[in-house]
Amino acid sequence: MKYALALMMIILAGTPSLVGATPGEVSIGGNLPNMPMQGLTGDSEFLSRYLGKPLIINVWASYCGPCLAEMGSLERLWQRYGDDFNVIGISIDDYRERAEVFLARAGTTFPHYIDKQLMLENMLGVNSIPFTLLIDAEGRVLRKVSGAQEWDSPDIIEAIGLTYNMDM
Repeated sequence: MKYALALMMIILAGTPSLVGATPGEVSIGGNLPNMPMQGLTGDSEFLSRYLGKPLIINVWASYCGPCLAEMGSLERLWQRYGDDFNVIGISIDDYRERAEVFLARAGTTFPHYIDKQLMLENMLGVNSIPFTLLIDAEGRVLRKVSGAQEWDSPDIIEAIGLTYNMDM
């Protein structure tokens, strides 16, 4: 079990980037600014709407197979722990219609936004997709994770609980 936990913490720490930080990127430990988000499945919101509760932000695109593959586990995580933390998706697609088709296939119910101008993508430091961030209730970036995960697996749930200091 200790080996699995150590492995999950390494995965959740993310892979260091071989390129420099994105201009305007909020690093781990930094606070996210209050950015506007264009609604894809609902109303447009400001990021501050999600303050007060931990937040998982998943960045995806319609052309990304691994993004689609992990959506089911994110949805199950949201269904099981939605009272404890929020989950949102951010599409980096250029075309809203393609993002909507992706979401119809994914079948998720958590909120999604679209970032056609890539302002959120740059701020979050996305260098590959899928890309997921764990944010605390005050808006501080705790973890950045590159690549698809099985978000509702016992080891990942345990690692999320440790990151958020929650019993899960």
